[in-house]
Amino acid sequence: MKLGLVIGYSKSEFNLPMAEILEAERLGFDSVWTSEAYGSDALTPAAWILARTTRIKAGTAIMQVPARTPTSTAMSAMTLQSLSGGRFILGLGPSGPQVVEGWYGTTYARPLTRMREYIDVIRQVIAREAPVQYDGYHYQLPYRGEDSTGLGKPLKSILHGDPAMKLYTAAITAGGVKLAAELADGFFPVWMNPDRYDLFAPAIQTGLAAAGNGRSEENFDVAPFVRVRMGDDLEACRMPVKQELALYIGGMGARDKNFYNDYARQLGYEEDAVKIQELFISGRKPEAVAAVPDALVDDVALVGPPGRIRDYLTRWKAAGEKGHVGSFLASGASIKALHLLAEELL
Repeated sequence: MKLGLVIGYSKSEFNLPMAEILEAERLGFDSVWTSEAYGSDALTPAAWILARTTRIKAGTAIMQVPARTPTSTAMSAMTLQSLSGGRFILGLGPSGPQVVEGWYGTTYARPLTRMREYIDVIRQVIAREAPVQYDGYHYQLPYRGEDSTGLGKPLKSILHGDPAMKLYTAAITAGGVKLAAELADGFFPVWMNPDRYDLFAPAIQTGLAAAGNGRSEENFDVAPFVRVRMGDDLEACRMPVKQELALYIGGMGARDKNFYNDYARQLGYEEDAVKIQELFISGRKPEAVAAVPDALVDDVALVGPPGRIRDYLTRWKAAGEKGHVGSFLASGASIKALHLLAEELL
């Protein structure tokens, strides 16, 4: 099982945790991952990290698909891949309707269709087998809309890309996981119970079969984000994880359109998910945080003293041995926690 470090996106100010990143590289971590919401972007810190390191890979977990055209994303990915000596990993995600329509000013409709088209175009750009032409629901190359000049022409990238560059997508719905298994090299569950691979297995198998190119679960990477908070005070360590879970389950989407709430229900926390959302939407955020069960935190995160974390890591080790988890992407881990993870998993 490979180890990665997730650094996330900015608060009101943005500072990269370079001490943790450089220590992760020294310890043998495989990757470090940046992200974006509606503040800092994912590409700039990835470039910064690649310039400051020599071995560790840097990826985007995730770049929001509606934020850029697929050719723009392909250009950035190829550039970073070339400058870094092949250490860039492209991670894509659909985001959600509130951000897509509220921040980017475009429709969220048919996100799986958009993702499929997006990946198709990127693959064409990198392959350079011919000038890029595409006639999709979301993307047309060249553009042929009523307001076009008619002067657009198919173009082939000047820069030669690397078809070996890995591409991941964020997904937790069955449709998203299936699409990832069909078209990508792996996917990011926003969080995961390592004992519940069964929630993803049917969609993964269906997607791999649809790819039709002999792909198998052995070369498809399940790469969950795992919150790691190490310290002697168990409840204090649980608190930031509860705050994040409450935000996602309760507030990342409308009442009837929240994929994270649906996912929490699938994990066996239906009544809790309903309660958390009701409290969060009604503005009672501290109560929503308090309503996150300790058991859910323990299912999907590593919290508490070092000995406790070592005990809970046995579940992740078992999932890795079964091929259910290929990459363990630690989020929020201190340098001491990074050392513990390296000792146990590398």
